[in-house]
Amino acid sequence: MGHYDNERENKNTEHKSLTPVNIKDLWQTPKGLFDKLNSEFNFICDVAASNENSLCSQFIGEDQDSLGAHRWLSSNWCNPPYSNITPWVEKAITQHSQGKTIVMLVPADTSVKWFKLAYESCNEVRFINGRISFINAETQKPVNCNNKGSVLFIWRGNAPKNSHAVTLIDRDDFYNE
Repeated sequence: MGHYDNERENKNTEHKSLTPVNIKDLWQTPKGLFDKLNSEFNFICDVAASNENSLCSQFIGEDQDSLGAHRWLSSNWCNPPYSNITPWVEKAITQHSQGKTIVMLVPADTSVKWFKLAYESCNEVRFINGRISFINAETQKPVNCNNKGSVLFIWRGNAPKNSHAVTLIDRDDFYNE
């Protein structure tokens, strides 16, 4: 089963996108946002990538099934397919229990079950003020159709089990470097 397999799809508010089905799970993270986080976390692997949208030299493509038996590396970037986020949160929790660091960019939608699961299991939550313009991986142009805010869930590999911080960061900080 690949990254973008919708057989396990849960019907809830995360599936209200108006983006065409053939591209809705293929957006690339804006480079400024990724670069700022990469300078902090030194990502080794992009665990939910394709040849077109990967941001790390090492990445797990959809043909490699990142959600299956594949083990993630010590520091991982994850901008998962928004059509089915729950298994990505579950995999992040499992990998974190093995000492891995995962930074996951997802919609700030508190109405879905995976949000609570991620919130309660991670070490840090960073809400991003404003909406992110994701990148069309084919054209490398920003796409201004994001209808929700975004949040970063951070599972730190060596953080104390009960550590938990919540902050609000400004989207413009990623673009004014």
